[in-house]
Amino acid sequence: MEQIIKSLLENDMYKFSMGQAIYHLFSDYKTTWTFKCRNEDVVFTDEMVEEIKRQIRLYCGLRFRQDELGYLNDIRWIKGSYIDFLKLWEPQYDDFEISREGERGLSIETKGTWLNTSMYEVPVLAIVNEVYFRMNYDYDELMKEYKERLAEKVKGIEDETYRLSSFSEFGLRRRLSGEAQDLAVKALKEMKPSSSRLLGTSNVYLARKYGLTPVGTMAHEWIMCVGQGNHRHNPAYSNYYALDFWVKEYGVLNGIALTDTITTDCFLRDFDLTFSTLFSGVRHDSGDPYEWGEKMIRHYEKNRIDPKTKTLLFSDSLDFEKATAIYDHFKGRCQVAFGIGTYISNDTSVRPLNIVMKVTRCNNEDVAKISDTEGKEMCKNPEYVDYLRRSIKWRMENEKVK
Repeated sequence: MEQIIKSLLENDMYKFSMGQAIYHLFSDYKTTWTFKCRNEDVVFTDEMVEEIKRQIRLYCGLRFRQDELGYLNDIRWIKGSYIDFLKLWEPQYDDFEISREGERGLSIETKGTWLNTSMYEVPVLAIVNEVYFRMNYDYDELMKEYKERLAEKVKGIEDETYRLSSFSEFGLRRRLSGEAQDLAVKALKEMKPSSSRLLGTSNVYLARKYGLTPVGTMAHEWIMCVGQGNHRHNPAYSNYYALDFWVKEYGVLNGIALTDTITTDCFLRDFDLTFSTLFSGVRHDSGDPYEWGEKMIRHYEKNRIDPKTKTLLFSDSLDFEKATAIYDHFKGRCQVAFGIGTYISNDTSVRPLNIVMKVTRCNNEDVAKISDTEGKEMCKNPEYVDYLRRSIKWRMENEKVK
């Protein structure tokens, strides 16, 4: 099999956004990341696991090229000191533990500095996906079907069956293949003008290739590690610490806040007038999107901020039909945007892999996510999850709200 990840730019933009802040503020933090496949009917064979190992070794042989660093340096909020670090940075295969011990026949853990291990998540998931689909199915038949469905999507946007205003492609981690994602981004970039347009892609390599905006600010790991990786912090205030450090690094730039790491209701306790003003918007990633959107609009209005000046970015398991319905509901009341992943990059008759690579420990402390959808948390220690839930509950029921 050809090398899957061919450039270190082939990563989601939020990994660089967080990476810079980690480099400047938390370079000594250490984390453990754990792979999980949620599909009960999937089995990774010995041959697949060996190919995954080989592909990760190839990925670990990559280095940033000067022209790639020049591209990153031109991004407004990327600083020269971080570029200098990336000149020296290289993935470390020694950080990986890969075996067949997992419940689906595949176990992957990475351990090391947060600076390193954070960067591995997305390329590893892309590798696992492509190896699985190429080795388990007739890849040419899947691609034929994929191209037909992609053409239908493009037609639906061009004839305004779908109305999304601005949307971005978020499909790197669960794509059918690098070829499939490239085809999708190219086709969506070259669509005939309509009321919808492709603003960007999370894949920095493809953003550069097709002259699009590389899209991504923070992920759940940022709130989990910043808020819970220091044992002196009350984890129910994870969002405050995460937002405060983000503003220290970026000021008013690069400001889409993720709301659901320890529930949106708890997030809103810390998303006060200052943060609501400084951040240009918020991202939805779990729970009912309509309830969430209405809640955010009420929050902005309560703080006397015009919601029309803020972006609500929806990114939870979307297809174009769901996005159109959400856009029609909120248009004119706020700026609506979408991040759409698997539906664009891996839409065939074969069910996509539901795989994740999550941070499970930080500085030898358990960390966890308690999202707005039950079952999305991933932690090795159920007692810590219970402690985190109780901490949030106590705060929500006892803290005086100004």
